[in-house]
Amino acid sequence: MLIERVDHFGFNTDKTFKQRYLIADRHWKKDGGSILFYTGNEGDIIWFCNNTGFMWDVAEELKAMLVFAEHRYYGESLPFGSNSFKDSKHLNFLTSEQALADFAKLIKYLKRTIPGAKNQPVIALGGSYGGMLAAWFRMKYPHIVVGALASSAPIWQFENIVPCGVFMKAVTTDFRKSGPNCSESIHRSWDAISRLAKKGTGLRWLSEALHLCTPLTNSQDVQHLKDWISETWVNLAMVDYPYESNFLQPLPAWPIKVVCQYLKNPSVSDSLLLQNIFQALNVYYNYSGQVRCLNISETATSSLGAQGWSYQTQESSKNPSLTPSGSNGELDPWSGGGVTKNITDTLVAIVIPDGAHHLDLRANNAFDPTSVLLARSLEVKHMKQWIKDFYASLGKKHGVTFDHF
Repeated sequence: MLIERVDHFGFNTDKTFKQRYLIADRHWKKDGGSILFYTGNEGDIIWFCNNTGFMWDVAEELKAMLVFAEHRYYGESLPFGSNSFKDSKHLNFLTSEQALADFAKLIKYLKRTIPGAKNQPVIALGGSYGGMLAAWFRMKYPHIVVGALASSAPIWQFENIVPCGVFMKAVTTDFRKSGPNCSESIHRSWDAISRLAKKGTGLRWLSEALHLCTPLTNSQDVQHLKDWISETWVNLAMVDYPYESNFLQPLPAWPIKVVCQYLKNPSVSDSLLLQNIFQALNVYYNYSGQVRCLNISETATSSLGAQGWSYQTQESSKNPSLTPSGSNGELDPWSGGGVTKNITDTLVAIVIPDGAHHLDLRANNAFDPTSVLLARSLEVKHMKQWIKDFYASLGKKHGVTFDHF
């Protein structure tokens, strides 16, 4: 834990809190090593640490110390403890700017207290919102990090920059590609739900057919049901990985293809269509076979911080920002808000045709498509160059020659 200021930029409070971080130094070398710094995002840092195998896979090659920093207001890094989400007064300090300042202070602290770390290059890495933070970190604190890997970072996904429909269009494309009539069945299901809900016993029938934990009782519940189903399809698009995974939920390989097996015929009756929708939802929510009912208040693991993230996404549209960096998977609906073409020779975009959400940051897997293997090799190549340039610059400054990689 590191003691952080609740407010890095003001003088109205001198309150502090404990920020959690994780360190792994098994492959770290004091001579010519590097520091890979994961810019934590909207969830428990242990969960992100366990789902960022890429850093562990390249640690030995880059002689790297791994640091995983938890984002304020998530996991155990709560500025006001149990009152952190109480009201706007307490939530006022949940911003990306404050989080980046936390990260900067943490790196300075580690370099000051760990022998051998002081004169080593730091590379920021992150996925999704964490990827946005990694890119912004490099931009706002270029004297602290020498480069950034921003995987699946939708840095342009802001109002008036990216058209609103781009995101859901990508989701629709994923389902259309994954099975005949799959997207059409989902499209037809929305009206089918409305028609069934208007019948006398429709709400009870829907509740039973979809095995809901809490029965539907009114039109607001029906809209909530639709939103929950829609978010489920979005999550499936994000984690459409080529192998079994448990990032958001335990899932089979290529889960959308499995889902689409139940949605081949959009022309069936409303009741049969919704029974098929249940089978599809069950792939996402009950792949383990242990779930007795479906809870429409949950769509992902509890390791994600729903309260904080809800607040941040509401605030983000008020403060749009840009940064030219990114590593995008074409299956990922967030890719529409990412940078998909090189900006300069050093601001490089890597596109992964068969990649879902930050697939490149996951651990090597025998079922990885060639495109992600290539992406990772390019990322390592760039990181090696950043490290080499750092030591070359340091050598000129001190009249020393370094030989690495």
